[in-house]
Amino acid sequence: MEALAVRLSGLDSYAEGAIRVVVFYDTLMRRRVDLPALARASAGLAECPAGIRIHGTGQVVRAASDGTPLSGPPGAASSTVPIVLDEEEIGAVWLERPGPPVPLDEVLLDRLAIAAAAVLERYGPARTTMADPALVELAISADGDQAARARALRLLGFAASAPLCVAAVRSALPLDRVAGLVCASRPVKSAPLDGVGVIMAAAIDTSGFPPDVRAGVGAAGSPDRSWRQARTALRFTAPRRPVVHHDDLGALALLARIPPDAMRDNADVAAIARLSAEDLETLDAYCATGSLRRAADVLHRHHSSVARRLDQIG
Repeated sequence: MEALAVRLSGLDSYAEGAIRVVVFYDTLMRRRVDLPALARASAGLAECPAGIRIHGTGQVVRAASDGTPLSGPPGAASSTVPIVLDEEEIGAVWLERPGPPVPLDEVLLDRLAIAAAAVLERYGPARTTMADPALVELAISADGDQAARARALRLLGFAASAPLCVAAVRSALPLDRVAGLVCASRPVKSAPLDGVGVIMAAAIDTSGFPPDVRAGVGAAGSPDRSWRQARTALRFTAPRRPVVHHDDLGALALLARIPPDAMRDNADVAAIARLSAEDLETLDAYCATGSLRRAADVLHRHHSSVARRLDQIG
């Protein structure tokens, strides 16, 4: 590579500088440096503060141009590049140059991002959340044998005997971002499966789900049982209750076992199915609050209007 740099140095000053930056980071990667060493070397090369952030752990490493570690909140970034591993953005690198970026900043940050991804892949502390859907399906399937499930769990980074919590998610947001919000600690794995997002972790913080995300969460235990519970809980989500934990359903979970044809043949169910969207919203608010006045507050209507509509529905 050094010989190639010498031969290409005659092209122009930018090409020569870019090749030297590439050689610089190739040398660092051969030496198997860690993130702090990468930040120090990059700051020295750029002659301005440099930083590395890992999304999954919240780790931030910054260094001044003289190699001194920097603490406190990062300064304004003059240039930023994402760290990508297995097609997932797992962090970012940046320069805190006082003025505008210089021509080689983009090349420097591109190589720094590649080097940081190589370090994280080799040592951690951040592994990707997205996993092979085939492995996830094998881990949560009720039909697979225990040996195959145990092997899949080990390949995903979980202990075969450890209880796992599984969530079934419908979201327009990237699944890895949702997983990072509800599973701040690692390991956590996610994958799309049959049109539904699967999130697996030792524990899932249901308060972390973003708005407009529908999620059903199973109890911690066997992953196949937790997945079955999560899919059931997902069926009970609604605009006023977008996240449902299976344990909170109680006896209502038994409704999911009724054959669809049997439900459709029931006269009361058929009558509810014929209600307008406005009537369904009124009925949902009343059943959720258990009070005429509280339902009126939720619907932003006068309680007498809600009472008349409930009479009509009845």
